[in-house]
Amino acid sequence: MRLQYPSNIKIVSIPCTGKVDLIHLLRSFEKGADGVYVIGCMEGECRFETGNLSARKRVIQAQKILDSIGIGGERVQMYNLSSSEGPRFAEFAIEMTEKIRKFGPNPIKTAIRKKAA
Repeated sequence: MRLQYPSNIKIVSIPCTGKVDLIHLLRSFEKGADGVYVIGCMEGECRFETGNLSARKRVIQAQKILDSIGIGGERVQMYNLSSSEGPRFAEFAIEMTEKIRKFGPNPIKTAIRKKAA
């Protein structure tokens, strides 16, 4: 099965979403990402026990920080799905891409472009 999802998505694979640190989420925006989403296993089904719960807490922290600095916390989200739900992955990708398109470009990226001009 070949999944169809937006080509502007960069996938970063890791063994467990518990490895996603707050700094990784924030640095993505610093480097120009317009949005970030984390997809982890279903809650309660993490083979590393609480990795996905830790990731969700970090996503919430990132949302609060992004809101407080004016970038918008909605630009970072967390979704849960099982490995057998490939089509849902594509749905999440399309959903998140549409949300980000409505928000517009990352304000940090826009500021850097203005400064360079």
